Amino acid sequence: MAKWVYTFGDGTAEGRADMKNLLGGKGANLAEMSSLGVPVPAGFTITTEVCTYYYANGETYPIDLKDQVAEGIRRIEQVMGATFGDRKNPLLVSVRSGARASMPGMMDTVLNLGLNDETVQGLIEQSDDPRFAYDSYRRFIQMYGDVVLGVEHHHFEELLQDLKDDRGVDLDTDLAADDWKELVGRFKAKVQEELGRPFPEDPQEQLWGAIGAVFGSWMNQRAITYRRLHDIPAEWGTAVNVQAMVFGNMGNDCATGVCFTRDPSTGENVFYGEYLVNAQGEDVVAGIRTPQHLTIHGKQIHGSDLPAMEEVMPELYRGLCDVRDRLEAHYKDMQDMEFTIQRGKLWMLQTRTGKRTSKASLKIAVDMCQEGLISEAEAVDRIDPAQLDQLLHPMLDPQAEKDVLAKGLPASPGAASGRVVFSADDAEEWVKRGEKVILVRIETSPEDIGGMHCSEGILTTRGGMTSHAAVVARGMGRPCVAGAGEIRVDYKAKTFIARGRTVKEGDTVTLDGSTGEVMASAVPTIQPELTGDFGILMQWVDGIRRLRVRANAETPLDAETARKFGAEGIGLCRTEHMFFDPARIIHMRQMILADDEAGRRKALDTLLPYQRQDFVDLFTIMQGLPVTVRLLDPPLHEFLPSSDEEIADVAKAAEVDEGTIRAAIVRLHESNPMLGWRGCRLGVSFPEIYEMQARAIFEAAVEVAQTSGQTVEPEVMIPLVGTKKELDLMKAVVDKAAEEVFAAKGKTLDYVVGTMIELPRAALRAAEIAETAHFFSFGTNDLTQTTLGMSRDDAGPFLHYYREKGIYEKDPFASLDQDGVGELVQIAADRGRSTRPGIKLGICGEHGGDPSSIAFCEALKLDYVSCSPYRVPVARLAAAQAVLGKHRDTTA
Repeated sequence: MAKWVYTFGDGTAEGRADMKNLLGGKGANLAEMSSLGVPVPAGFTITTEVCTYYYANGETYPIDLKDQVAEGIRRIEQVMGATFGDRKNPLLVSVRSGARASMPGMMDTVLNLGLNDETVQGLIEQSDDPRFAYDSYRRFIQMYGDVVLGVEHHHFEELLQDLKDDRGVDLDTDLAADDWKELVGRFKAKVQEELGRPFPEDPQEQLWGAIGAVFGSWMNQRAITYRRLHDIPAEWGTAVNVQAMVFGNMGNDCATGVCFTRDPSTGENVFYGEYLVNAQGEDVVAGIRTPQHLTIHGKQIHGSDLPAMEEVMPELYRGLCDVRDRLEAHYKDMQDMEFTIQRGKLWMLQTRTGKRTSKASLKIAVDMCQEGLISEAEAVDRIDPAQLDQLLHPMLDPQAEKDVLAKGLPASPGAASGRVVFSADDAEEWVKRGEKVILVRIETSPEDIGGMHCSEGILTTRGGMTSHAAVVARGMGRPCVAGAGEIRVDYKAKTFIARGRTVKEGDTVTLDGSTGEVMASAVPTIQPELTGDFGILMQWVDGIRRLRVRANAETPLDAETARKFGAEGIGLCRTEHMFFDPARIIHMRQMILADDEAGRRKALDTLLPYQRQDFVDLFTIMQGLPVTVRLLDPPLHEFLPSSDEEIADVAKAAEVDEGTIRAAIVRLHESNPMLGWRGCRLGVSFPEIYEMQARAIFEAAVEVAQTSGQTVEPEVMIPLVGTKKELDLMKAVVDKAAEEVFAAKGKTLDYVVGTMIELPRAALRAAEIAETAHFFSFGTNDLTQTTLGMSRDDAGPFLHYYREKGIYEKDPFASLDQDGVGELVQIAADRGRSTRPGIKLGICGEHGGDPSSIAFCEALKLDYVSCSPYRVPVARLAAAQAVLGKHRDTTA
């Protein structure tokens, strides 16, 4: 018989931390904590395999699951000394999701399950607190009604507000037991009204309804969106955790909280967290009440006048500190923990690897290595390459003037400016129009995930450092200011008021997630200094990786940025970008409009000094590192004007009539220019173009070598080659230009000629092409297009359907299609090496900065990857992790 249920509690467990794929992260860690002797309320986990079965079999369960769940309930009853559904001593349970990858707030949870009109009397008898019992009952109806029965949340909120208005009170805590009892009746009546059937009283019906809702929530829209954003496969499924309830809202000797073993924003080795007395867990993260700090240090740092747990409950605080030390030492990583104190007893409800900012991630990894907890290799493997992007982008200029509107909590660091919007839907709509936005909410919810992801930053007026907005923003790398209580948001008017000033939708604000400041208008930014922990980690990275990392760069600024980030050369210099400068494009257009070779050469001679200086700049900046120059690639029509006004201007500047230009536009128009007259096809047709570029390369190389005394070894790349004959013709043009330059300058330099493999035919005929080519650079942008028959410019509208249906797990233009395009890369590499064993192999498409694609390149033993300058540190880290054999893609 298959085992679908694993129990834990009372110091024993059937599962372990390494069973995350089967038990989900939450279930595996509950089992591990129980085995470690950490106080965990008893429970059981229904495995992810049941979720897979559920969706594969028409949303039904394995036939023997019911008996195993019943046995799990009996085990909880035995450990906790209470009985499920008993009217005198009722056991209440929580039902929570637990995927193998953390998905905070994305799926559904039900608390206080097992309450009905009879068991609530037993809860009153056990707690001697009618107010607590009816408060728990109304919470259960509200949560179960929303999550399981589909009665929208706002119905319950409106009834609660009506009751508070009737009683003339502002806070939930001002309501008495009879008020909550009355609200229970109103809630149940609303369920009856909305559904036409009563709220279920049978605890078993409640339990299976909640289990079904959790499995069902795996496919809700917010979970689907989160999985898509974080590349989590749908087939992983979720586990369901059923666990005995413990109550932090049973009186003033009770509490609930969320804590981190280190500061998740800075990485500092201080205990960090928030708690509430007489509350349930959702009260802390929902932002309904202002949470208090765990420590006196935290209270002082944030200027709070509310007492810290360290002051109010010193013995329990020391017990929590002991759990902190034990769990961090055991897991050897920063932990995110949830706890409840019920009548003076500490219970741990969850531990998981804590989400953290990039800055904190670096500091924690480096500190833990220096503390002897982990090795250098483990520290390197610990960092998510994508998180490094947080460190590589601007922060506020400390010298800039700031017009501060308000201040909240520094929930996720970084700086961002954008136009204010007040809903996630509006955020997505404005971003589609090309706007940068700041999402302003009273508090965020999981439904806001899409809008949060596309926003530059997030501002909330409620919630603490562990609120939904804070946790999700840190994971996304978005700046976030939370709990800005002095701001008053009016959703209807689409405005907020701060310190007497009104900010309207569309106004620009700036957030500083490192200080919590909200500022009017856009504030200038500066680049961060990549030193300290970053420098230490990257030294370890470079000591591990084998793949070299180059940058795609053609301007001095790009090249300098690339060097700053540790690039070991230029893997792709796109020369066409150099010709769009206003001072040059007129001569480029004269060349295109010329009637004969003489006319073209005249224009090219004018362009030569510009082109030569481009290469002088790049060779000088790269200081002897390899520079791969791709000769002209795009179709010529891209250089021609399009509007009537531009055509008139070009005609005047080029001293031709407008009709000549219009005729050229018609002549050069192509139905499918990506497969048209471009790349080496231009060089075959007009060899003088490539001749001029080659001359500029070699003249620049000789000049830099003579003035600097450094070795300069250009790599000349011929684009869009499909046959050996094309490459032979173009190499002859390059070689002839080199001979002439070297003869004229009296100096000879080494250089190589190679090609970009971006056509399937080139990959298949790589053995013969390698007879001429000294290197291959895989242009995976075009190779993906030509292999899949899919334009990267036009695929966006339908690619998301392909991902939703599982045709492609990831966007093939962002992460290499290893089965299809990857096989062509492997074929070309193998066949190229068969002819020229030492052939240099690299990749220069967008995939050169993607961690999973880099791991593929490492497996093929390519020599280098080339990516955008800002992705160089990401690529260096991913290359090291690929060597370790544990590269962390975003699904891990």
